Amino acid sequence: MFDEIMGLPAHPLIIHFAVVLTPLLVAASIAYALVPRFQPYLAWAVVLLSLAAPAAVFAARQSGAALKQARFAEAEGELGQSIASHESFATPLLLSTIGLGVASLSMVYLWRAKLRVPAWALSAVSVALAVVAGYYVFRAGDSGARAVWGL
Repeated sequence: MFDEIMGLPAHPLIIHFAVVLTPLLVAASIAYALVPRFQPYLAWAVVLLSLAAPAAVFAARQSGAALKQARFAEAEGELGQSIASHESFATPLLLSTIGLGVASLSMVYLWRAKLRVPAWALSAVSVALAVVAGYYVFRAGDSGARAVWGL
């Protein structure tokens, strides 16, 4: 399922969803948590991105594993190390994005339910998870670009 799309390797196509949606979730969650006047405008965006970003990261992780198995299973040397470095960011990125998605969904619910104290606490958790997810999406993207382009 995650091998090819119309004859092309799926991973280079799918990763663009993760690389776009995760930073959007990070930005929307931080703005929702820290700027209450934006909350009415951002609520649906945060909810949708909280569902879409983890799904995109999961698909990118699965397609990356399929690409490695199909074309780079025997990669050694510098290329093998680059692939291993890139792959090492997949699980932390997925877990942090799932955590951010759950925290952001909960944050929206608590703010809308007007439960201020737990909402502020969850806002702090969401901001912390947004920083972590932002770090891992950057590292995964950077290591992937370096593996492909040799930068």
